Amino acid sequence: MSTDSEMEQYGPAAIYLRKPERERIEAQAAPFDAKTAVFVADPDEMYVKGKLVKKEGGKATVETDGGKTVTVKEDDIHPRNPPKYDKIEDMVMMTHLNEPCVLYNLKERYASWMIYTYSGLFCVVVNPYKWLPVYDAVVVAAYRGKKRIEAPPHIFSISDNAYQFMQIDRENQSVLITGESGAGKTVNTKRVIQYFATIAAIGAKKAEPTPGKMQGSLEDQIIAANPLLEAYGNAKTVRNDNSSRFGKFIRIHFGATGKLASADIETYLLEKSRVTFQLSAERSYHIFYQLMTGHKPELLEALLITTNPYDYPMISQGEITVKSIDDIEEFIATDTAIDILGFNADEKLGIYKLTGAVMHHGNMKFKQKQREEQAEPDGTEVADKIAYLMGLNSADMLKALCYPRVKVGNEMVTKGQTVPQVNNAVSALCKSVYEKMFLWMVIRINEMLDTKQARQFYIGVLDIAGFEIFDFNSLEQLCINFTNEKLQQFFNHTMFVLEQEEYKKEGIEWEFIDFGMDLASCIELIEKPLGIFSILEEECMFPKASDTTFKNKLHDQHLGKTKAFEKPKPGKGKAEAHFALVHYAGTVDYNITGWLDKNKDPLNESVIQLYQKASNKLLAFLYASHGAADEAAASGGKKGGKKKGGAFQTVSAVFRENLGKLMTNLRSTHPHFVRCLIPNESKTPGLMENFLVIHQLRCNGVLEGIRICRKGFPSRIIYGDFKQRYKVLNASVIPEGQFIDNKKASEKLLGSIDVDHTQYMFGHTKVFFKAGLLGQLEEMRDEKLATLVTMTQALCRAYLMRREFVKMMERRESILTIQYNIRSFMNVKNWPWLKVYFKIKPLLKSAETEKELQQMKENYDKMKSDLAAALAKKKELEEKMVSLLQEKNDLQLQVASEIENLSDAEERCEGLIKSKIQLEAKLKETTERLEDEEEINAELTGKKRKLEDECSELKKDIDDLELTLAKVEKEKHATENKVKNLTEEMASQDESIAKLTKEKKALQEAHQQTLDDLQAEEDKVNTLTKAKTKLEQQVDDLEGSLEKEQDTSSHLERMKKNLEVTVKDLQHRLDEAENLAMKGGKKQLQKLESRVRELEAEVEAEQRRGADAVKGVRKYERRVKELTYQTEEDKKNVTRLQDLVDKLQLKVKTYKRQAEEAEEQANTHMSRLRKVQHEMEEAQERADIAESQVNKLRAKSRDAGKSDSAE
Repeated sequence: MSTDSEMEQYGPAAIYLRKPERERIEAQAAPFDAKTAVFVADPDEMYVKGKLVKKEGGKATVETDGGKTVTVKEDDIHPRNPPKYDKIEDMVMMTHLNEPCVLYNLKERYASWMIYTYSGLFCVVVNPYKWLPVYDAVVVAAYRGKKRIEAPPHIFSISDNAYQFMQIDRENQSVLITGESGAGKTVNTKRVIQYFATIAAIGAKKAEPTPGKMQGSLEDQIIAANPLLEAYGNAKTVRNDNSSRFGKFIRIHFGATGKLASADIETYLLEKSRVTFQLSAERSYHIFYQLMTGHKPELLEALLITTNPYDYPMISQGEITVKSIDDIEEFIATDTAIDILGFNADEKLGIYKLTGAVMHHGNMKFKQKQREEQAEPDGTEVADKIAYLMGLNSADMLKALCYPRVKVGNEMVTKGQTVPQVNNAVSALCKSVYEKMFLWMVIRINEMLDTKQARQFYIGVLDIAGFEIFDFNSLEQLCINFTNEKLQQFFNHTMFVLEQEEYKKEGIEWEFIDFGMDLASCIELIEKPLGIFSILEEECMFPKASDTTFKNKLHDQHLGKTKAFEKPKPGKGKAEAHFALVHYAGTVDYNITGWLDKNKDPLNESVIQLYQKASNKLLAFLYASHGAADEAAASGGKKGGKKKGGAFQTVSAVFRENLGKLMTNLRSTHPHFVRCLIPNESKTPGLMENFLVIHQLRCNGVLEGIRICRKGFPSRIIYGDFKQRYKVLNASVIPEGQFIDNKKASEKLLGSIDVDHTQYMFGHTKVFFKAGLLGQLEEMRDEKLATLVTMTQALCRAYLMRREFVKMMERRESILTIQYNIRSFMNVKNWPWLKVYFKIKPLLKSAETEKELQQMKENYDKMKSDLAAALAKKKELEEKMVSLLQEKNDLQLQVASEIENLSDAEERCEGLIKSKIQLEAKLKETTERLEDEEEINAELTGKKRKLEDECSELKKDIDDLELTLAKVEKEKHATENKVKNLTEEMASQDESIAKLTKEKKALQEAHQQTLDDLQAEEDKVNTLTKAKTKLEQQVDDLEGSLEKEQDTSSHLERMKKNLEVTVKDLQHRLDEAENLAMKGGKKQLQKLESRVRELEAEVEAEQRRGADAVKGVRKYERRVKELTYQTEEDKKNVTRLQDLVDKLQLKVKTYKRQAEEAEEQANTHMSRLRKVQHEMEEAQERADIAESQVNKLRAKSRDAGKSDSAE
């Protein structure tokens, strides 16, 4: 834990990041009874602090801090942590890991405005609902390069750790930021980007401005893109006025040196259902209401819309205004952002037109035809507006909606639609247009953020909605909750891997539990075959399927067979539910009403084809690749929604594909987890609602992470720290004055203490404890310390009292002595002999005066004789002094001359040393350059060899390609000859077919003539028959006529028979001719046509191969030329470098010779200098000796002078 002085580097933010030393010391000294301090369940506050009074019969009596006494079950009380754990920065380090401890730690930190707290791998963030000075440049600099344990919890610490891991491990990183709407996910995402943009740009050169690109820092660029994304992707929800209704994965790319390269944004799970449906307390996407502000009247005219949102039922199902958002200001920001992002005028107008068209879709009305189920338009005014905005034909669009063409087998068939089917198709189309436009805008933003710099690694920031449990949970909630289930499984697996690595590294024998498997049952229930999504998609394929059949299938398949699938529990005021799922965050009731319609969301292919040909360029571009995507999907492509048999792409299939891509991205990175919390619903700063926070802690996996910690060994202490802290529990097992290994000392210490020995394990460097054991050790230590402190206090008090007692006894004896002396003096005060004694005592000194005088005389005689001797010696020394002074002067002159010579020598020596240093530096520099040049030379030689090898390989490839080309040309000529022969054969067949056709026509004409003759003869027969009947009536009268008439009749009959035979013969010949023509001609024609097609395909293929081969040859020839040129350049460079190396070697030799000469000269000067210094030292010694003798003589002369004056 850092000191107050260390926290000064954080500036004003220090008090919002870590509690001061004084508060920590006070917390450690606070009174605390671990046995009675508890949390107790409370209906109003969820948990309150209290003091345990007694336990009996499974019940516990607790006196709360509020003064209430309550009796609850033992399970409803939870132990509290010692005060030293108050406001702890990493909650996993707490002795007791339970819900109330976590809640109150967050609550107390939030009350002190410490909004960031660690919980194992998580960083928990509580929304402060006010501005805190913890994000400025000073704080960024303070967190730069610090490990997580070295700095207080902060989003910057998470970011810096990700950056460091990326540079050290050379691995992509990700920061997963989740939480409920309004918890502060987007703000923290911006802070992460701010941190990376700041630290990675330090020291980087300013980039040259690129035309057509956004200018400024990466953070500024992303902020510039934000208004557009918010307008089209944010909406008002129950809890947040500006909630992101899509997930963002912002990837910040870095170069190999860690400098910022570029960024891009990936979006996931856009809530497109909000376009057509909103709850009563919610609002659709902001852009619809911004357009209707009337700020730009020309847009209202261009989009054919009004300023009243209620004119458009699809976007006015909930609220239409938001107090905290000024739609006019937001619209100005959106419009400006579109311009800044580089959209041209046509694209901008196209965006607005499609947005207006989406609004108009909700006003389209259809009615049922009389006596039919077929739908027909109920007025065309709205359709005309939509068609105008989208660049379509109104009649074609309505026809495609009411009578879509569907592929049945290999044929296109027109299908009738009912009114609900048409309404569903309209909703699906407008949602599709909105989604595709949003995704296209994201692509354009990415193009603007792309700098084309080299990318090595990236750090991704995921901002996605958290777990949701509402009163009414539908398909959208299932998708969001399933996403969070997968993310939680990813976290659990990550934690499992890290725990496993830690235990393996420390040599702990532990049965590994993959905590990711805990969520497997719920995940498999949703996504596996015969799971919820599988059954939902299966039901969507059957036209007669309904919500009831879907529910029955779910219950039949899973109820009573799968643990995670339950029957919902009915309750008062609860919305109707059809099934319940047991998620990690709790049991959620789901209502399946309308799921089939939501999931189908089918797109009308006939309308899509119109979109592809629309005059609105943006719309045509958005759907240009739609058909290709469908074909890929139909053949088992990525999306999996379009399948053979005319199936359609379902919402759940697209969702699963997007989620799969997201999880693949995350698994390829090293993750860091951030969980954002809403402290209260009223957005009041500093207020925390316990029930709301605990609900979120369960939902976002913080308590799940703590549960995982409890299963392992959450508390870990290094052996040295453990020995130092807990040695007091049994000091006798660790002998004093004798070295003992920390690990052995810890093992002995724990073995001698009365604790459960299965609750701890020894690693290589740490001792690991199960949850709760460390608290027990703390209690034992506190008790031991209390005993020791009490004993120490007793010994100290006894020692002090003994010292005080000795002083008291000495004072008593002193008083008695003083009293005795005073009494004695008072008794003899008036005694005469005492008076005589006082008077005689001063006279006793005069008797010794004579002795002193005699001694003085003796001293005088002795001093006189000494003076005479001193004077004689003084004269002698003066003479010597004169000679020494003369010698001293001579020596001083000699020293001065030697000093001058020495200074000259020193100057020359310094000059030589400097020149030597310079020459050595030049030599070193030249040597380094020589080594570099040699390396470059070797590298260039290697490159040259490599290039020569490549050249030879490329030449071989060219030869092969030329051979292939020649072979292809031969095959081409052979194929052309075959085609020519077949063409000639076809021409001859065509001629024979033409002849047969002419014969057929002639036969047909003869046949027609015969038919005409037959008809005429039949008419004649009819006439004769009538005459015959008349003649039969007159048979008696005309017998002679009868015979004649009979002859005529027989003749006519014979003629008729002859004609019939002729007609049959002609008909037979005609049929034979037709059959012959049909069989021979058609078959031969078909054979020839198929053969021609095959040959044409072969020719085209050969031509393509030939073109590719030619291209390849040209490419390789160009590459060979480039390599040849590069090789020549390399040869020239090598020659230049060789010349340079030779010159440098000559220079080096010259410098070496000069350096050696300078060194010899310097050595000569140094020897002379040493000789002069030696002579100077000798002269100085002689001068010092002479000077000391002179000083002695002066002192003696002064003493002699004093004695003479005394005489």
